Amino acid sequence: MRKLAAVEEAKVLFAEAREWGVWRWLSEKSRVRKTADAAWEALDACESELRASWSADLRRAAKADAGLKQADAESRQLRLDAEAQFDEADRRMSISMAAEGTGMAIDAWESRERFIRKLEAFARKSADA
Repeated sequence: MRKLAAVEEAKVLFAEAREWGVWRWLSEKSRVRKTADAAWEALDACESELRASWSADLRRAAKADAGLKQADAESRQLRLDAEAQFDEADRRMSISMAAEGTGMAIDAWESRERFIRKLEAFARKSADA
């Protein structure tokens, strides 16, 4: 999987954001949200592009593969957990919760990247068979 600029930009911003104070969070909140959304859109587009290149048989085989299902579910749950963390941090205006959420978001993006690499490997393996 190629590195996606939007994801790499988000990782850098979120690593930096761990150290922000409350006023910086308040002033940068919309930029953080836009950056996170752009990262997810890039990952979704990459996955969609990959799957679009597959045959119907390969799509069915991938859909039935238990390992891929699990990796997909895990990465989706990490995303939901990170977003819930940010929502709660925003509601409470909690910098410590927001800082924890930045790490959770980075973990979620990295998990989705690993999942996409698994999809790529699955396609290569199936082509070799």
